[in-house]
Amino acid sequence: MAPAITTLAADAPALDTGSTAFMLLSAALVMVMTPGLAFFYGGMVRVKSALNMLMMSFISLGIITLLWTLYGFSLAFDSGNGFLGGGDWLGMRGIGIAELWPNYGIPVYVFAVFQLMFAIITPALISGALADRVKFTAWAVFITLWATVVYFPVAHWVWAGDGWLFKKGVIDFAGGTAVHINAGAAALGVILVIGKRHGFKRDPMRPHNLPLVMLGAGLLWFGWFGFNAGSWLGSDGVAAVAFTNTQVATAAAMIGWLIYERLRHGSFTTLGAASGAVSGLVAVTPACGSISPLGAIALGLVTGAICAAAVGLKYRFGYDDSLDVVGVHMVGGIVGSLSIGLLATGGVGQTAKGVFYGGGWHQMGLQLIGVGSVLGYSLVCSVVLAKIIDVVMGFRVTEDEEIAGVDQVLHAETAYDFAGVVGAARTALTGSDSEAGAPVKKVDA
Repeated sequence: MAPAITTLAADAPALDTGSTAFMLLSAALVMVMTPGLAFFYGGMVRVKSALNMLMMSFISLGIITLLWTLYGFSLAFDSGNGFLGGGDWLGMRGIGIAELWPNYGIPVYVFAVFQLMFAIITPALISGALADRVKFTAWAVFITLWATVVYFPVAHWVWAGDGWLFKKGVIDFAGGTAVHINAGAAALGVILVIGKRHGFKRDPMRPHNLPLVMLGAGLLWFGWFGFNAGSWLGSDGVAAVAFTNTQVATAAAMIGWLIYERLRHGSFTTLGAASGAVSGLVAVTPACGSISPLGAIALGLVTGAICAAAVGLKYRFGYDDSLDVVGVHMVGGIVGSLSIGLLATGGVGQTAKGVFYGGGWHQMGLQLIGVGSVLGYSLVCSVVLAKIIDVVMGFRVTEDEEIAGVDQVLHAETAYDFAGVVGAARTALTGSDSEAGAPVKKVDA
């Protein structure tokens, strides 16, 4: 992410209509990622939880948009101190319609709406770890508190010109720490509080709709070009490098995951292809502006294999990460963030001291500081917030409600009309609708 850096008025750029159009398109692409995530997660759960999984992503579009408008943008990006922004932009007030984001020829409103889409999808990522077992109201309260206490401050640390991690020189081009490690650590924190699903490691919990998973992965891949390339805040060669590396690393990670899967389990699965692609998208996010396409291949292959192995850790250590948020987003974000120290080649990136570039052990140390501080802060805060919610209102549904299915219990709906399917099958077999008691005329095909 290219943050604001103070410049002399004489050096301030004029409105760049090309970059403004590019950034509006990028914001729309990032918005599409949240419905894509909903489909990705929705297909991975059992049929009785499909709608709930979709809603856990969609509600973030509503809640976080309002929070961002009221105070989130101000806390994340207004000038403040190293840990939190100020209050000049509360309610999006004090922003002129022609006011430009410092150093970039795009309006402040364009930057704000682009960043809003990041704020929306980050808490939605957490939801996959909690599938099948949490109250919808508790989830809504959690993301409200988590965005306020965790996401807005961390975004300021990492991307604001006066953020303490940014000033140290930690590189996060588009969200490896602020988005993926942040969400993955939060997911781990919440599941440590709420516990396992009933039947974990005993009952089959296979995805109910793999085509939906593939559709969701495709939408995520598509939207991620806005996520990464747009984070340079301009349409130039740097955005092109980020775009290229996003495609290359994602493709390589899909191959790396499938190779691991074939060697470890003997099959190439569609779920593995989708998960591998997402792991590559996660890993390249912080590094896409500072590595070469060859480096992106190496990063993708390694990340795909590492994340494929990491998703199995939940069975070894007994934490129920339903849809592998920890194994893909936290682990992938760590690998991608640290890869900058090993693979960065130079030329495209921003630090408080100007244009970065080149990796090395010093940069690796800085990346470790960024990874560790965000992971630790998010994990601890998420445990505390989840515990408070659990004590005050209860975070989980009851055992009977979980077994019956949260779609019917929480939303009074089901994803599929099985009664209609059964009726059609009965008609095809008997020639009559026994429920209605009336004969049905057969029609030759």
